[in-house]
Amino acid sequence: MFDVRNQKSKIRLQKPTVVLGLGNPLMGDEGIGVYLIERLTRSAAEYPSVDFVDAGTGGLSVLQYLDGRRKAVLIDCAFMDEQPGAIRRFTPQEVRSTKVLAHESLHEVDLMRVIEIGRQLDQAPREIVIFGIQPEQVEFGQGLSPTLMESIDEYVALILQELER
Repeated sequence: MFDVRNQKSKIRLQKPTVVLGLGNPLMGDEGIGVYLIERLTRSAAEYPSVDFVDAGTGGLSVLQYLDGRRKAVLIDCAFMDEQPGAIRRFTPQEVRSTKVLAHESLHEVDLMRVIEIGRQLDQAPREIVIFGIQPEQVEFGQGLSPTLMESIDEYVALILQELER
């Protein structure tokens, strides 16, 4: 028998920090966030206060991973007019999204809009950091471009350095 009368005493099993890898690994470099989560998970034992999550293509489901956290680190492919493979660290206040939505799917949503909704609902941490990586190729096919593959260790080091802050 279950007693669901006191929902307010819900126990949180999540850790104070979350690292979310976003992207579609079936679209070349668009899958960089998911690929990096796989690599970062190898270091999970060294970061006991961090959850490493493959958030896939995101959408509004990202809110469930942000709720109740002190810090969130998001990793995604980003068109930044940089050289392919470039990585940049942003806060949401520094990002201007230019994503055009077709409004054909409930899963289609702009990441900046999700963060805004999370803040309006008081379900987003105060500290959010975004690592954007300039893709070389975004097209159907598995695997990252050689340019991004050559920089994987650099990306991992920068993200782990962020977790040390």
